[in-house]
Amino acid sequence: MSSAGIAVRCFREDQVLSPARKQHSQSLHYSDDSVLIYLTVPGSSVIPMRVLDSDSIAAVKLRIQSRRGFVVKNQKLVFDGRELARNDCRIRDYGVSDGNLVHLLIRLSDLRFVTVNTPSGDKFEFQIQRNRDVVNNSNNLSTDSPANVEKNIADDLKIDYSQPWIEPVVVNPLIKLSPTLEELISSTYDGLEKRHAPVMSSEGSGGVYFMKDGSGRKYVSVFKPTDEEPMAENNPRGLPLSPDGEGLKRGTRVGEGALREVAAYILDHPAGGRRSFLSDEPGFSGVPPTVMVRCLRGGGDEAKDLKVGSLQKFVKNCGTCEDMGPRAFPVEEVHKIAVLDLRLANVDRHAGNILVCREEEEGKVMLVPIDHGYCLPEHFEDCTFDWLFWPQARQPFNSAALEYINSLDAEKDIALLKFYGWEPSPECSRTFRISTMLLKKGARRGLSPYDIGNILCRETIKKESKIEKMISEAMDAVLPGSSEAAFLDAISEIMDHYLNKLAQ
Repeated sequence: MSSAGIAVRCFREDQVLSPARKQHSQSLHYSDDSVLIYLTVPGSSVIPMRVLDSDSIAAVKLRIQSRRGFVVKNQKLVFDGRELARNDCRIRDYGVSDGNLVHLLIRLSDLRFVTVNTPSGDKFEFQIQRNRDVVNNSNNLSTDSPANVEKNIADDLKIDYSQPWIEPVVVNPLIKLSPTLEELISSTYDGLEKRHAPVMSSEGSGGVYFMKDGSGRKYVSVFKPTDEEPMAENNPRGLPLSPDGEGLKRGTRVGEGALREVAAYILDHPAGGRRSFLSDEPGFSGVPPTVMVRCLRGGGDEAKDLKVGSLQKFVKNCGTCEDMGPRAFPVEEVHKIAVLDLRLANVDRHAGNILVCREEEEGKVMLVPIDHGYCLPEHFEDCTFDWLFWPQARQPFNSAALEYINSLDAEKDIALLKFYGWEPSPECSRTFRISTMLLKKGARRGLSPYDIGNILCRETIKKESKIEKMISEAMDAVLPGSSEAAFLDAISEIMDHYLNKLAQ
């Protein structure tokens, strides 16, 4: 599977260059629009680098690749608490100027499957980090001691567990967990009880941990603590604390990523209707089962070791959409991802967080969406969808997708989130109502995911999207102090006018 991310601690310019080197760098002559930025790189080092303020993010990444060897597609740049996500935008559009510090996170493919055959004929399959050496020590493998097999395969994190436990966070006593979620928590607990340490992924800009089952031979879940999210207090990637509580993506809040992960699963209704408490029916878009949990890893310091976060079922896969060309993906699989992203106004849908799975018997390709900590934002500024540029996005929805879209109800979904214990902010609820409205109206007129996605996404970072312009027009059309219902009526009318013209 594809994974990512190393970040390093913060530096100021006076910590980077000596007075002599600083004076020398200032005395050099460059073009008028050149700027000197300080790039943090893996290994806790910092390098000064000259770029043009007219350079695109893609051009800066290419310069980093030629200078440091980090492949462009594996780079993530963060400046002033915001990811520089739009490769076609200029660095000055993000406010990067002379003397600024830019954080570089490197995406690494860190897990692979290794199969070991023992002398007695038993077979063991392990998932280990790609940067670990695999020791050929098969003569010492014992069929009655899988732990010995694991020891010779990978040197995972070693944490001293003392009475670890994990339990669901259930704020409403009326909620009953489905058998799948019960099994997810139980198998994760078995791994902790047997002292199989979580393996921290190198992916992303926050803490992500692969949790093992009782045998220690396979991963069963992925745990994301709230206090280790990007720019949170205990973020392990070295990113600074958020000065105002806003996340790396505009319209999201630090510490709410786990809630959004769970919300994406709750709102991913099955095609036949809303999922009952005890139902294991998969959702239309295939979001893996996800639940909020408390986890104590032990070690004696409960205040430090007690973690609250999202626990998601681990999905075995053959890579991500980033690892292969999109033409191999079935249209209906791309559309099910598009429906989810358009409805939840996802601001972080890239090819790297869509898993590619293949059925063993029929060989059918299935896409599984993960990483929804940045869905349901408070506004549309950072909406981006990689699938927007895939050929499947220009195909119209089929009858099954249209029937599902028509069944969506934003008001019932907001009530459902409140029932599960998360009350979205008024801004978040408004965004969700508008995105659901747009999806339903657009699909009804025969518009494709590409057509609808282009309304939600900005062409450039500075140019407002079409939906943002509609919102501004609707706010101007209602009187100050008008109700939310009056505002929604206004934007519905404006949206109808625009979509009718587009459909023609």
